[in-house]
Amino acid sequence: MYQPDTEILFPMRVAPQLRDLRGPAWRELVDRACAAGDASPQQLAFSLVMIRQCGCLTCHPDAFRAMRGCTACSIQAVRRFRGADADIVRLVQEAQHELMQRTSTPHLEQVG
Repeated sequence: MYQPDTEILFPMRVAPQLRDLRGPAWRELVDRACAAGDASPQQLAFSLVMIRQCGCLTCHPDAFRAMRGCTACSIQAVRRFRGADADIVRLVQEAQHELMQRTSTPHLEQVG
């Protein structure tokens, strides 16, 4: 069964629909991620946290999650998160730090 709402990894197009599922800190986090440019550190970190929370890496076309679609899966993952909004904000900050660490290039010594 093909579900047009299913993608390989968490799609940022779903983020605005998650905005009102939690408190003010969560809403601000979603707003910042949505307002940031495509592939910005804020969007990438938010996406990474959602990928981890939703289990996107273990999802496949025959999975129940895939059959329901990314929007329903993401809503469920946000609702099921047991921590406080501050915990999610911290996870996104840690993900952004992790991404910055992985993408920074080491300083190369000049050959000369």
